[in-house]
Amino acid sequence: MKKILILILSVITSNIIYSQCNGRYQTEIFNSVNKVTVNYSDIYNDGFHEMDIYTADGDTEINRPVIIFMHGGTFIGGDKSTSDCVDFCESFAKRGYVTISMNYRIANNVISFLTSNETQFETVLKAVYDAKSVVRFLRKDFENGNNYSIDTSTIFVGGYSAGGVIAIHQAYIDAINDLPTSFVDNNGSILNFQNLATTISGIHGLEGDAGNYGFSSRVSGVISYAGGIHDVGWIDEFDEPLVSAHGTSDLTVNYNCGPGQNNPLVITLCGSGEMQPQASLVGINNDALIFSNEGHSWAVSGNANPKFVQANNFTSDFLFPLLPCNTITSTNNIKVDKEIIAIKNVLGKSTIPKINTPLYYIFSDGTVEHRMIIE
Repeated sequence: MKKILILILSVITSNIIYSQCNGRYQTEIFNSVNKVTVNYSDIYNDGFHEMDIYTADGDTEINRPVIIFMHGGTFIGGDKSTSDCVDFCESFAKRGYVTISMNYRIANNVISFLTSNETQFETVLKAVYDAKSVVRFLRKDFENGNNYSIDTSTIFVGGYSAGGVIAIHQAYIDAINDLPTSFVDNNGSILNFQNLATTISGIHGLEGDAGNYGFSSRVSGVISYAGGIHDVGWIDEFDEPLVSAHGTSDLTVNYNCGPGQNNPLVITLCGSGEMQPQASLVGINNDALIFSNEGHSWAVSGNANPKFVQANNFTSDFLFPLLPCNTITSTNNIKVDKEIIAIKNVLGKSTIPKINTPLYYIFSDGTVEHRMIIE
């Protein structure tokens, strides 16, 4: 009887949520998409600072969540028009999201990038700075007419391979002082990555050098397809939700921890096998789709590989409960027979009751209720 009751409540809750989102964001409900290409930086005007913005044809929603998805290419190649980027962006735009495939700066010198830890970190930082500029572009545009009909409170960032690496570091390096000041590189030299970061960006610090200043670059969650982080300790209790897909035999971006490209001259990256346990340890919302005995290239051909389609559906299911449209509104249904022990926002962070804000109320009996107090 208890299992039947739980099932009934789950169905009722799912139907309420589905209704609130108007059937959007889980499956492809639109038949075609429109793409526009814009330059996103007010500092740089070149191909590295262009992005394609995808929206569904006929979509009249004016408050849509955004996903920024970045291409792979080992930081020495790749483009926003690769199959994985196009297929990802089209699929999620058809679900009702606004999706963006962005270019970013890559290494100027391939040999230097593959042999110098300093060049590697500098290249990743510049790409992170570009990604932050895209987020600020969206918030700036919102203040100047909201041309893309977005919800600036719900911007997710992700990518495949190098793109996933960018998204992870964009979200989880929270301050300049997170970076090491005495990193021993592969030549035995001591590198100060804090100085390197500020040398690139100047007075703007981790906001970078790619412009659109004066707006937040904060994101709502991270999507990693075969991506990794240099230091899992950068993932802490204050960070954003993480969803990832990774192959256990991946050595290009190691499923556990290992040098990038399986090359001892490249900085270490730690994939889903280390990131997800760390995320669970610090208590942030996370989930992973693990492909047993799979290598790195499963996402390259986009929808042509069933694993890529599976990863997109898995990601869609993870993001859906994080969307503001899933809020069940309530003003007076607090149970008197149990005690509230915590209140969390959609990012999993502790907070206090707030007007017109979706929150999760955690009770002493283990139940969780999704509420919003309407003013």
